[in-house]
Amino acid sequence: MFPTPELVKNYIAAGLDCTHVDVEGDGQHFKAVIVSEAFAGKRLIQRHQIVYAALGDRMREEIHALSMKTLTPEEFAQ
Repeated sequence: MFPTPELVKNYIAAGLDCTHVDVEGDGQHFKAVIVSEAFAGKRLIQRHQIVYAALGDRMREEIHALSMKTLTPEEFAQ
């Protein structure tokens, strides 16, 4: 069984304090827009590591590919 975009969204929101999460995908490949204050002052790779940590083992076991746009609330407002 492949995860749905809604399920991936819930996984991210459960592991990371987000103000906005939008996930699209086909069950194997996903695109996400994630907005969190946790990204403030972080480089792109650090932001992605925060999301990977929130997803934990699901990133290896359930989610084949995840393309992310990680933004702070201020960046998202622009």
